[in-house]
Amino acid sequence: MSPQEVLELAKNSDAKQLDLRFTDIPSLQHHVSYPISELEESSFEDGFGMDGSSIRGWAAIHESDMLLIPDPNTAVMDPFAETPTLIMYGDVKDPITKQRYERDPRWIAQKAEMYLRNSGIADTAYFGAEAEFFIFDNVSFDQNQHSAYYFVDAEEGRWNSGRRDNNLGYRPRYKEGYFPVPPTDHYQDLRSEMVQAMLKCGLTIECHHHEVATGGQCEIDQRFDTLVRSADNMMMYKYIIRNVANQYGKTVTFMPKPIFADNGSGMHTHQSLWKEGKPLFAGDCYAGVSQLCLNYIGGLLKHARALSAIIAPTTNSYKRLVPGYEAPVNLAYSRRNRSAACRIPMYSASPKAKRVEFRPPDPAANPYLAFSAMMMAGLDGILNKLNPGEPLDKDIYDLSPEEMKSVPSMPGSLEEALNSLEDDHAFLLRGDVFTEELIETYIDYKRKNEADAVRLRPHPYEFALYYDI
Repeated sequence: MSPQEVLELAKNSDAKQLDLRFTDIPSLQHHVSYPISELEESSFEDGFGMDGSSIRGWAAIHESDMLLIPDPNTAVMDPFAETPTLIMYGDVKDPITKQRYERDPRWIAQKAEMYLRNSGIADTAYFGAEAEFFIFDNVSFDQNQHSAYYFVDAEEGRWNSGRRDNNLGYRPRYKEGYFPVPPTDHYQDLRSEMVQAMLKCGLTIECHHHEVATGGQCEIDQRFDTLVRSADNMMMYKYIIRNVANQYGKTVTFMPKPIFADNGSGMHTHQSLWKEGKPLFAGDCYAGVSQLCLNYIGGLLKHARALSAIIAPTTNSYKRLVPGYEAPVNLAYSRRNRSAACRIPMYSASPKAKRVEFRPPDPAANPYLAFSAMMMAGLDGILNKLNPGEPLDKDIYDLSPEEMKSVPSMPGSLEEALNSLEDDHAFLLRGDVFTEELIETYIDYKRKNEADAVRLRPHPYEFALYYDI
């Protein structure tokens, strides 16, 4: 939309409020609201003032003044607000220099798209991310100096099979929740309402279904789009899912591994490069892909351990990335084989459908940072003609110990992932897409506030293991 069209949308929709949104480095979306009368055509140039000092990983208190510039292409009416509210995403600028703010994740994604065009390799990167999530009825948790606990309740949870009240018996077994019809699938209507809200907000949805785990694990698949738009869409996707669930008295989590001994939630990310309207990943090499695609895969596999700090960015992520739960721990590529980190889908022989699916990411990742980092790794593979090695078409989990020695693996912890990123991030600095200062800030924040914070606290299970030792 143009600014004039946004103002017309606001008028025709009788909007009373403007809600401007932006995303911090750990991927929490923030917002600030204004009476719609504050939105003028000049607002799309002048922006709105905001304080960035209280945003995680952002400015210090002495440099906190920032501008939030509405992006007219993101305008949509909020489907949940009681007062008619126009939503737009904002781009963050320094009010003195008028330059974009280097720690704004959306700016990093926009720079990644510019770098791709300037590289001459391609002009468009398409991303299609499949973010899984759990629907719970109740969750409580706390941690202090002398106690720690969490408790999750879900009407569909297998652990509730012995419940005496309102128990009709249909609950998916652990690791057997894939595609059952209702009433075993408790959330068909809830997901359908989520999808209808997404369609109303301009997202294109391809399908939705129950996922493998018990406890209400679900997936709603969006259609692929360009890098920045896919990241914008993922933030809207999460907003809609949480709010529809909230209206039903439910709560949703995108934590990768909230339930022990069951499958975790991934964000398998399909990606491809195009130039002048033509797909670049189709060819006559393995699985019908091009050499350029194989080199892109080579880049993903080479840098996967460093990428893991961005695409699987929590301590909880490494509870998911363990063998035995369909998680792609081992770094290999294959057609069809879902135990490989890089999979080449074979649903269609059309050149337009050729893509690589990178399976290690999870939905806790910041999509602006994750999509950008994956593309930069793939482009590094193309520029350096990296060979991904031989495909692995066996079930990785059936390999002998001798065969497994030759297959590299993902890190086993967030701390290990951050160390890998510290050692291997030159590929992210090309074109100033990521900056050294941003990567240092990211690593320091994650170490101090997440990795160390979890490492320093006694775990409840340690009492069961060691109290009587």
